[in-house]
Amino acid sequence: MNANEEIVDFDRTIGPWLGKTLKMVDYHLQEALSDAGLDITKEQMIVLKRLHKEDGLPQNELAMLTFRDKSSLARLLSKMEKKQYIVRVQSQNDKRINKVYLTEIGRAIFKNTRPVIKQTLDIMEHGISAEEKSAVIKVLKKIQINFEAEQLHYI
Repeated sequence: MNANEEIVDFDRTIGPWLGKTLKMVDYHLQEALSDAGLDITKEQMIVLKRLHKEDGLPQNELAMLTFRDKSSLARLLSKMEKKQYIVRVQSQNDKRINKVYLTEIGRAIFKNTRPVIKQTLDIMEHGISAEEKSAVIKVLKKIQINFEAEQLHYI
């Protein structure tokens, strides 16, 4: 190793711990959804949650709000349309814009995910005090702010 190379002690940095934890949460949530007989992925659930909060979002805005690129969101929405969870409707004012709406099936699936999410969160937060939870949230928010600030440097 040359003298100019930095040594990174990955066990003492946040990134690997955050990444491994996220993968574990994703795995356990997907298993719980599957065990509950729900034909939905975490990514689809995020879209349903966003539309539950604000139905009829333009597809491009939905991509931005869910941190997905436009083409991967389009593929995800196509799968969701086949399952009849959502419907895309062309805007009357601007034919280039598709608005995305929940269907009754999508609303029911979203409602049925709630207990599964609660159970997964209960497992994840078991043995963690309110103070510890608050501290973790505070640190994660700082990490998000750091990345948002970094993005502004590229604009």
